[in-house]
Amino acid sequence: MSELSTTITMSGGAEIPRYGYGTFRIDDDGAQAAVETALATGYRLVDTAVGYQNEVGVGRAIAASGLGRGEIFLTSKTWDHGYDEVRRNLRESLERLGTDYLDLYLLHWPRPDVDLYVESWQALLDARSEGLIRSAGVSNFLIDHLARCESETGAAPEINQVELHAYFSQPELRAYHDEHGVITESWGPLGLRAGALFDEPAVKAVAEAHGRTPAQVVLRWNLQRGNVVIPKSVTPERIRENWEVLDFALTEDDLKAIDALDTGVRQGGDPLKLN
Repeated sequence: MSELSTTITMSGGAEIPRYGYGTFRIDDDGAQAAVETALATGYRLVDTAVGYQNEVGVGRAIAASGLGRGEIFLTSKTWDHGYDEVRRNLRESLERLGTDYLDLYLLHWPRPDVDLYVESWQALLDARSEGLIRSAGVSNFLIDHLARCESETGAAPEINQVELHAYFSQPELRAYHDEHGVITESWGPLGLRAGALFDEPAVKAVAEAHGRTPAQVVLRWNLQRGNVVIPKSVTPERIRENWEVLDFALTEDDLKAIDALDTGVRQGGDPLKLN
C-alpha cells in the first residue's frame, strides 16, 4: 500500500486491515459469491451485520475460501440493545457465521430514544474480556454517545463505523476520535447518491492525472485521510477495481481539492432518529 500501513493497531491491541469489503444490502446467496470474490482478490476484512441478514452466506464464503480463520478479520454488528439482547445476538451471529469468535463486534446504531447503549456497550466489553470478540466498537455514534460510553464504563469504543465520504467527511467527529483513541471506519465511501462523486470535476481531474477511475480516487482519498474503508460491490469487476487503490498516492493538492467537496450534509440515516 503506497505510503500507508496495511493495518492499524486498535486500542485493545488487535490489528485491523486498513481496507476491507462491506456487504450491506446483499442477501445470503449474493454475499457468498461476492465475499468469495473479495477474498480471492485479496481483501481480508469482511464486514457484515445481523441486520444485513447475510451472515450465513458470509460464513459459507469464509469456509470455502481456503484461508485460515486467523487470516480474515471478521466484523458483525447488533441492532438490538440491552445487555442480554446483545449477548444473545452475539451468540446467534457466531453460530450463523460458523466461528467461535469475532474480530470486531459493533453496536449498529446508538438508538438514543431506547437509551440502552451504555448497558449494551458494557455487554461488548464483557464479551471482549471473555474472548468471544477480539475488539469492541460502535457504528453511527455521535460525539455525545461516545463520550457517555467512555465516562460511564471507563472504556472508549475501539472504532466507530460511520457514514464518511467526500460529500460528508465529518472532520469534527474524526478529530474527537483522534483525541480519544477511536479509529474512524468509513461506510458508504463512494457516496450514497449513485455516481454523483464520480461526476465531480475535481474528482475527474485527479483521476485523469493519475490514470485511475473516479471510484479509485475517492477511495484512495478516504484511506489517505486516515480511515479504515469498506467499499461494497457485488460485481466481480468492480470488487477487483476497488481493490486497486493500494499502489498509488494522491498529492496534498489532490486531497485538498476533494476535501472541498464536503457539504456537511448527511446522506444516510440519522443516528438521532433510527430507533
